[in-house]
Order: sequence, then structure tokens, then C-alpha cells
Amino acid sequence: MSSWNMRDKVCVVGVGNTRYGNFPETDSYGLGAQALVAAVEDAGLSFKDIDGLIVNRIPSYERFAQMVGINPQFCLPTDMAGRFASVSLTIAAQAVASGAAETVALVYGNNGRSKRMLYGGAEGGQWNPWGMTSPGATHAMMWRMHMDRFGTTTDDLGRVASTFRQHASMNADAVMRTPFTLEDYRQARPICEPLRLLDYCLINDGGVAWIVTTPERAKDLRKPPVYVSGYAQRDVFDQATPRDDFWYPALQEVAGEVYDRAGIGRDEIDGLMIYDNFTPTVLFTLEGLGFCPQGESGNFIKDGILELGKGRLPANTNGGHLSESYMQGWALIAEAVRQARGECGDRQIEGARAIQYACAANIASSIIFRRD
Repeated sequence: MSSWNMRDKVCVVGVGNTRYGNFPETDSYGLGAQALVAAVEDAGLSFKDIDGLIVNRIPSYERFAQMVGINPQFCLPTDMAGRFASVSLTIAAQAVASGAAETVALVYGNNGRSKRMLYGGAEGGQWNPWGMTSPGATHAMMWRMHMDRFGTTTDDLGRVASTFRQHASMNADAVMRTPFTLEDYRQARPICEPLRLLDYCLINDGGVAWIVTTPERAKDLRKPPVYVSGYAQRDVFDQATPRDDFWYPALQEVAGEVYDRAGIGRDEIDGLMIYDNFTPTVLFTLEGLGFCPQGESGNFIKDGILELGKGRLPANTNGGHLSESYMQGWALIAEAVRQARGECGDRQIEGARAIQYACAANIASSIIFRRD
């Protein structure tokens, strides 16, 4: 293992979130502010301690800072795409490690449901004549390719969806909490074949916030720090989605760095938080990171390896995007921190010490969080 100069140099000391649902009485600023209040309280800090700010899906960092009464010396808005959850955190880590700021608040606010935001159906797209009018359509095409190439099935997707719903049943914040069986999944209506309704994430309003700082500053705070031990990413913009490589080469490169940088092996990971905008991305991620050979993810999960209380690698213990809410990776990272702290109650991973977040996308990325 290498001695990476960013290993454990930054830690997460506070996380917070709003309820998830339909809240037309507020907006992304209000949702972000609610989440930040919760994160500041969680950390045992005050707003005057915050000297860095990163916002996502909040139109103006200047207006947001004015609303919450802070004057940070480091400010940045990041792109609204979900792949920027990990990008935002790594930028904050670099800001803290470089001394550009000591305590950075990262705030996400999304009122997409109450605004009736559409993630598909736009006119004029280059792939529209072939039916690629939405992210769901592109992921459906990718999974069809995967099935044809490797013999995977839609039941493999159903096992992912039903596992995450079972986890959501233990999470009071989750929007969808009623468990369903594999047969229930098979009966769900098709949206874009081979994907069904239960393969899709949940568009809702909500806010999430994290606070990161130095290990030295963390010693004085309310909660035990959770260290950002290693991270890696690869940008792959050479081919438009649907990609025929399932982000496998990019994720292989990410895997080749993230464990080495964190100083731990793949077999030391206690739980996974996998970006699940659609069920296929979970299986693409498992293959790309090397938890199983390419094409074998269906067999890998069929005996419950991702299930709490049963498998060795419990995944998306909050229900993920498929059942808790689509907070574009931000709530998954908050869950990673809470799992590392041992705060998740009935859905706690026993003995959790190292939790890995990963995203299969055109910015493929992974972050490893550790308790100590």
C-alpha cells in the first residue's frame, strides 16, 4: 500500500438532512438551510465556525450564505449532475488540506418534485429518434446489452430493488417503506423495457448537508470523526451514453487507486453505498470495482450478499435512491458517515468500520470512509 498524502487528512464531523417528499411551500434554498442547521447541530458547531461553502442544486451560493448568515473565505457551486456528490466532497477535502478553509459546509437542496422537474422527454436530443429520451432509456439499453452479452436477467435487478426496499423499511426518512417480493417486482409495470417501475429512483424534494474539517479541529467536536481515507475518480467523456462498456474500464482504474490510497483492501470493506439512480448501475458498480468478475454480478448477489443481517456486504442501508429518495448521492454519503459512527439503529451494519461509496457514471468515482 502506498502512503498517500491525503489519507485521513480530512474528516466528516456533521451530517444532516430534511424529510423527503413534496414540499411546495419551500425551495432549494430552504431545504438546504434546514439540512445545514441539522448538520451544524450534529457537529456541535456554530455557523460562525464555517469558513468554506460548497452548494449543489442551489442557484446562488452568495444568496445562500446571506440567508444562513455566514461569510466564508472559500465558496463554490458544483454542477447539478449526481456524479458531483463525490466531486464536491473531494474538492472540499482538498480545500481543507491546502488551508484554503478549515471547516467547509457542503449543502444540497433539491425541490425537483414540487417543481415537477422532468428528467426525460426533452425535444431535440441527438438520440431521440432511437428512443433515448431519458436517463432511464439509456440505462435500459445498457442493461439489455448486458443481458445479451453475459446472460444476466431482470430478476437480478429485482433482487437489488427488493433488498434496498427491505432496508428502507427500517428507515423512518424513507419515502417508500413497504417491502415487496421478487414476484411483486416481476408484476410491476414496464417503463422502458427491460426496466420496470421498481428499477427507477424516486424524485422528491429534500436537502442534505455535510461538514468537513481537519482531524485536529474534530477532536473538540460533538461526534467522533469519520475520516476520508481514500478517493479516486475517472472522467470518461469519450462516448455518449448508452455506453457499451458499462463504465467497467473507468471503475477498474478507480478501484486500482482507491483501496491503495485508503490503505485497506477490498475485503476490509464492511458496507457499500452505491449510486442507484437505476438498478443496473448497482451491478455495473460491483463488477467495475472488482467485487465480482464482469458479467457475474447477478450470481454474486443472488444469495443475499447485499442484505443486512445476511450478507457480507450490506449495501444502501437507508434504501438508497430506489426507496429512500433520489438525493443524487448526497444522502448515501450521509448514510456512510452514520454507519461508520454506529448510529443507524435497526439498520446498523454490525462492527462497521470502513464504508465505501461508489458511483458508476461518466465521472466514475469512489470514496472510502473510516471510523478510525
